[in-house]
Amino acid sequence: MKGLLLEDRWAPVTEEIGFLEVGAEQAAQTFATWQRGLVTSRDFTIELLPISGTLEQVLSRLLPLSGGENQRYLFIPTRSTWAAYVENQWTGTDAASPMSVMARKLSIRCLRVVAVPHTLRGDRGRYGSVMLDVFGPQQPGKSLNYVRSIYAANDGGRWTFGHSGEPFPFEQVEQYQARRVRDRFTFEMLKDYLLHLGLSSFEEDFYMPPGLSAWLIQKTGPSTTAGREYTLEEARAARVL
Repeated sequence: MKGLLLEDRWAPVTEEIGFLEVGAEQAAQTFATWQRGLVTSRDFTIELLPISGTLEQVLSRLLPLSGGENQRYLFIPTRSTWAAYVENQWTGTDAASPMSVMARKLSIRCLRVVAVPHTLRGDRGRYGSVMLDVFGPQQPGKSLNYVRSIYAANDGGRWTFGHSGEPFPFEQVEQYQARRVRDRFTFEMLKDYLLHLGLSSFEEDFYMPPGLSAWLIQKTGPSTTAGREYTLEEARAARVL
């Protein structure tokens, strides 16, 4: 799978990315307020810090990666109306729940974007997946706020495909009938769909435009449960990247 963000060297962090159709600072402030509302211990604080630098310098502020509770969350500005979201879990970002919540709180669209190359050989490597989830403000009478979901993923050795919600006009719906399951939603299709939504999410220069800061949310205090901490290299080795 060629063309991944930063040539895949920040996987597993960037295997999955959230996107919010709002500025990075507003997204971070809303997220921090939400997280503070979940705090039950006086020994637990949440800091919100502006971060500057290149994309890789900004991502490095997530380190070390956490084997327990997430300790750091990052909102990154882009050359568009969207902000990106990643976190410091050692197994990679899990954007689905945060994007669902933030779509409701801000009454905006949010995305979950997954692009993992299929590199499995024997018992080593990664199960491939290409996914796009679109969330919106919660609809009356509906418990979930999915607008659209499309995926092709290798689930333990077998490729599966599925989609739900109303297709966008730009979708290549005829491809969903491809004989080979993994061809029904490809990485190239994902990139094309994202371009129609205003995102060049696999291009490094799409992120951190001049004059804008990323925003780091950091949990600190004795009540946090970080578990084991990992360097990026250790996390990659454990995932056989």
